[in-house]
Amino acid sequence: MRTGVWLVGARGSVATTSIVGALALRAGLTGPTGCVTELPELRGPALPSFADLVFGGHDVVDTPLPKRAEALAAAGVLPGRLVDALAGELAEVEAALRPAPTGGSGADQVAAVAHDLSEFRRRHALDRVVVVNVSATEPAPEPHPAHHDLAALRAALAGTAEVLPPSSRYAYAAFTAGCPYVDFTPSTGARLPALAALAQERGLPYAGHDGKTGETLVKSVLAPMFALRHLAVRSWSGVNLLGGGDGATLAEPAANAAKVASKQRVLGETLGYVPQGDTRIDHVAELGDFKTAWDLVTFAGFLGTGMRLEFTWHGCDSALAAPLVLDLARLTAAAHAAGRTGPLAELAFFFKDGIDAPTHALAEQWTLLREFVAGLHAGAAR
Repeated sequence: MRTGVWLVGARGSVATTSIVGALALRAGLTGPTGCVTELPELRGPALPSFADLVFGGHDVVDTPLPKRAEALAAAGVLPGRLVDALAGELAEVEAALRPAPTGGSGADQVAAVAHDLSEFRRRHALDRVVVVNVSATEPAPEPHPAHHDLAALRAALAGTAEVLPPSSRYAYAAFTAGCPYVDFTPSTGARLPALAALAQERGLPYAGHDGKTGETLVKSVLAPMFALRHLAVRSWSGVNLLGGGDGATLAEPAANAAKVASKQRVLGETLGYVPQGDTRIDHVAELGDFKTAWDLVTFAGFLGTGMRLEFTWHGCDSALAAPLVLDLARLTAAAHAAGRTGPLAELAFFFKDGIDAPTHALAEQWTLLREFVAGLHAGAAR
């Protein structure tokens, strides 16, 4: 099942690491550590293999992909030996990348993206293309009446006003071109009623949003522990320090607010109440593509005895995110092949704030994911 993976933000750190990782797996130069779909419980005939994945994408920057990979190797994110060994393959992917459309109306930009997607599918003889947004976090958009009605949105896009944020324009273009869409960022993406209607009209699945790679991953394990032991969480505060392009983007208050809201939602949903405290995100350029999160949890036990828990998470964001991007592309492609439409709530395991997620507890999300994938494999085997 030849599957295109079209990355929005294709020259960013997460996209570059995803591409290098997939090429290395295809060549047998590395193992699938971090790829959830390679666990025995999920592996099977419904998923496209790593060798079946073909990469393309859009970006607003023009630094060639091999140069981005070299820079990530110098920063300790990628093994330099892989970048050297895959130089030819990276150049081939670079040839498939396109500049992000700018200028004109929203309809013009959507048409340009949809054209690039259709041409990519035709040129590489692909069975399907999954669009994955790994670009910089956007501020939440101002509400607009057209967000709630597909006909009104179509009419509004023809005008000069900015009706949709970029992530939502990409979702619109993906659906227009017959492609499933995955948002790995906290941006709006397909989370608008009008776009949900478009996906339903075209019979397409979509998933998101905001990949769960660090502090929130730990929260999704610890918060259910407190709830199941009937311990009262009094406060939960976190400080996140990160560098790189994402850190610089999140230094902007509106983008920061969108990210924080996504990170905090797991506590209220899991505990049934929101404890005191907040999450803070600070940009520390010196950290580069690495991040550190420190959390302090205060809680009360029997007879009101006060206690506390602290944890520190040090991670490389790109190395944590990239295998999940590959997982999501494979799973969404399989869901599309199986005829699934609308939001893929079973993929909430991968997200801080999964669309239509029935639970934020990681263990319960894992059970739903495993059952979902088993159904895909059973259908593929028939």
